[in-house]
Amino acid sequence: MKEQTISKKAFIFPGQGSQFVGMAKDLYDDSTAVRELYATANDILGFDLANICFNGPEDDLRQTRVTQPAVFVHSAALSLYIKETNLSPDAVAGHSLGEYSALHQAQSFSFEDGLRLVKRRAELMQKAGESNPGTMAAIVGLDSTTLADVCAEASSAGVVSVANFNSPVQIVISGAVAAVENAMQICTERGAKRVVPLVVGGAFHSSLMQFAFDGLSDAVKVATINKARVPVYANVTSEPVTAPEDIKRLLVEQLTSPVRWVEIMTNMIRDGITEFYEVGPGSVLTGLLRRISRDVTGKALNSLEGIRAMQSAPESAL
Repeated sequence: MKEQTISKKAFIFPGQGSQFVGMAKDLYDDSTAVRELYATANDILGFDLANICFNGPEDDLRQTRVTQPAVFVHSAALSLYIKETNLSPDAVAGHSLGEYSALHQAQSFSFEDGLRLVKRRAELMQKAGESNPGTMAAIVGLDSTTLADVCAEASSAGVVSVANFNSPVQIVISGAVAAVENAMQICTERGAKRVVPLVVGGAFHSSLMQFAFDGLSDAVKVATINKARVPVYANVTSEPVTAPEDIKRLLVEQLTSPVRWVEIMTNMIRDGITEFYEVGPGSVLTGLLRRISRDVTGKALNSLEGIRAMQSAPESAL
């Protein structure tokens, strides 16, 4: 008799940039528990997150100090629903900010403690962006070696480096405005298929985030972080971690290090993950996964409708 292969599952969590006005309103209207989650968030943050998420304006939602808590809370709200299903992850990962959602899923910290860290991170990153302005750009169609050379050449105008390895064909650069603009021009000359400036509040995942690095280091030192219940694949190393001391160190290093998303997905697949579920607003990570590997499945659980459809599916379909 042929032995049945057990499918291993991972939850992946999006980061800043996946937000939209109206996010999580369907969950809020349906669930008392979600409404309580937002009430708790409003108390911790000191402003009405629910109102901004549901009604905007978009310019307010785009502010780093708002965006990051908004995405974290949305993912936590979706997780409340998923807990009522028979779906649970064997491993987790999150893109940049999404790593906090992954750690919450892995029970490394409570919702409240996680949100306090996200609040501090977001405030520090926004202040770093205001005091040391920078920007980011997505480059499509150039490999990582070429982009490293481009950044080295463009750095005569200031700091610029690779920030996100999102897919084999999409890499994000980050740095001082003049240096990023210089790099964008060089990328075009080198044959990039697309060069897209990003609307962001600073040069995230670059050395221009040093102010945030220092401040978050202090916050993480005193935070309650427990051993992860499932492996968490870290942005900085792309390898699984569970130990609190490793988690603390990597959360801080993440601010000035590139997000190794392609390696994270590749390593999860290496370790036997065959099904990926994106838990949070949008479906950006599901799209990136398709560009990284066609040998695994990806599904975005980003709405009440999507989760209800999963709940009604036969167990064999999960």
